Amino acid sequence: MFETPETRFEADARAGEAMSAAELNAWFVREVLPLEAALMQYFRRSYASRNDAEDLCQDVFVRVYEAARTKRPDPVKPFVFTAARNLLINRARRDQVVSIESVAEPDAFEIALDEPGPDRNAMARQELRNLQAALDRLPPRCREAVILRKIEGLSHREIAARMGISEKTVDRHICDGVFVLSDILFGEVKP
Repeated sequence: MFETPETRFEADARAGEAMSAAELNAWFVREVLPLEAALMQYFRRSYASRNDAEDLCQDVFVRVYEAARTKRPDPVKPFVFTAARNLLINRARRDQVVSIESVAEPDAFEIALDEPGPDRNAMARQELRNLQAALDRLPPRCREAVILRKIEGLSHREIAARMGISEKTVDRHICDGVFVLSDILFGEVKP
């Protein structure tokens, strides 16, 4: 069907409004179904099984169709992929839920504790000492920028304001610092 400027304007004016069943079906075939290949690729990257990806794709189509009955989403592609992402999140949450009946006797499962043993504690303390020694080898301003960014989690803008330097200088200090730290910690140079 050839769209004239008037029909495009009318279609844009109806965007977000409820549609008749025929209009809804035509809209779905025209706007949503062409996204199937991209949606399947998204699910295959995010979810292992092909059958699961096909099921998830159909679930997304159902959700989008149901949502479009009351209000047509505009733009369509971000809506479809948001629905897909939310579906994956819901499935992951559901997969993590464990029934209370299955955990009535937790000792019967003999589940290993996730607490680190003494050897892991010793290794972690040694890694922290190595990191501190590497941080101490950085120039003072560079060390301050790295600590503010990587440890305290401040943004470049906040670091620049705190240190009284430009954001570009902050970025340079952080890049240099991380490079030197990686060289010290993972390269040939020992702290």
